Amino acid sequence: MMAEVKKPTHAGTELQKPPHLEVLWSANGLVVPRDSIPTVSPVEFHHNCIEAVSQGARLAAMLVLPPVNNSPDSPQGILAVLADDTPGRIGLIRMLVPKERSYESLSAVLPQAQAFEREIYELHGIRPAGHSWLKPLRRHSELESPAEQIGSEHNPYRFFRVEGEGIHEVAVGPVHAGIIEPGHFRFQCHGETVLSLEIQLGYQHRGAEALLVDSRPARRLAIAESIAGDTVIGHGLACCRAIEALAGVEAPLYAQALRGIALELERLSNHVGDLGALCNDVGYLPGASWLGRLRGEFLNLLMEMSASRYGRSLIKPGGVLSGLTASQRIDILSRLARAERDFEATAELIFDTPSIGSRFEHTGVVTHDVAQELGLVGPIARASGCSRDVRHDHPFDIFRFAHIPVAVTESGDVMGRALVHWLEAQRSVTFVREQISELSDSPLWSDVNGARANSLVVSLVEGWRGEIVHIAVTDQNGQLCGYKIIDPSFHNWPGLAFALRGEQISDFPLCNKSFNLSYAGHDL
Repeated sequence: MMAEVKKPTHAGTELQKPPHLEVLWSANGLVVPRDSIPTVSPVEFHHNCIEAVSQGARLAAMLVLPPVNNSPDSPQGILAVLADDTPGRIGLIRMLVPKERSYESLSAVLPQAQAFEREIYELHGIRPAGHSWLKPLRRHSELESPAEQIGSEHNPYRFFRVEGEGIHEVAVGPVHAGIIEPGHFRFQCHGETVLSLEIQLGYQHRGAEALLVDSRPARRLAIAESIAGDTVIGHGLACCRAIEALAGVEAPLYAQALRGIALELERLSNHVGDLGALCNDVGYLPGASWLGRLRGEFLNLLMEMSASRYGRSLIKPGGVLSGLTASQRIDILSRLARAERDFEATAELIFDTPSIGSRFEHTGVVTHDVAQELGLVGPIARASGCSRDVRHDHPFDIFRFAHIPVAVTESGDVMGRALVHWLEAQRSVTFVREQISELSDSPLWSDVNGARANSLVVSLVEGWRGEIVHIAVTDQNGQLCGYKIIDPSFHNWPGLAFALRGEQISDFPLCNKSFNLSYAGHDL
């Protein structure tokens, strides 16, 4: 065990290490010195991660830390970020990579670690010994050396196959119609029944994390807003909060309220749009057309705030770029009321239509136990009975003072996911109305200068798809030297594969739309 370190504090919260666990417990947006994170052996790392999860935490991120003082001779360290939702804390634990560049895999015990370990092996050549299936995550080759995989076009990836009489294979993508991004889906079927679905992504290598480190500060927000085009506010806010924390700055309350309003309008537009798309997939065109129009109404309200239908450039480090005038507030409240009335009438019609219920119910079920084991997040997890929401569990900005009830259903099917969309949209409307009605002018932003040296911060934001994680690391000069992004889709793509097991292959479009995951958010 390491000697006790001085425990930094933030906002009256003391960092503590619970008994029997060598984990530094921090909080959302709390900056910690890098040398305060416990460094343990691979055996202790394996034990502590598993023990923390058994006590209620989950694996929010796992990454290789940049070397100390930018020295190539410094030993590499793997950092595990554990989110303990009930007490609202974040655990940090670090393992130095052994000379043999191998450690005991967590995935056999913690399935939620499987994609993180594949990524670490693929990018850094650190092998998780005992990993059940160390297939490529974003680099599609079978070469033994991960370093050789990058840029290689040889040895195409072998897909999982089910053998037996009557088994057939259906391959979809990676090229899709229209503007859909690339992703490959391979089904192993017996007749119409799906026995296994394998999802292969990684066809886009945009280098977003490296760009965030290497770009000048003025460009970083534009990069963050481009991580997933339908989650501009979510990713932009997570990035700004990380930068602000490192600078020791907090946005003014007025700016926090405007950020919260923008985040909920982004949530509204996407939840309403998804409900409309689900109607389209079951051939209910009245719902599809009405909700498609209403999605545009909510996007237009976001444009009223930012001059962009997706909210670009509204949020900036330290606050927001512009506020709302008294006339704008009145106009937004009036338009919001009309959209709310139409949305409620349309949603009630949809959920009261028996033919829709017969298609939604018992289709694409993800049980509570599977959702827990995979570490699913956002509406997908909440539809399976997991009460998990960053706004409630790890509150940030205005959500520390204005609380939104967590929308949870138990069925885990398409109907459950649709109901969560509906409930969350209703509660977002209420939140936006209340916040706009109570706005009082104050400064729009605080100046952000510099950053704490040799420090690390974990920034969590509840985007419309779920938990967004941005982890920023600084060097001895206070310069950004490492950045890690976890989009909620990274956690949730395996859930879609489980949802299709035992389903009819014709139900794939409906199940896929009920998840509506991001290719771009995965292919950083």
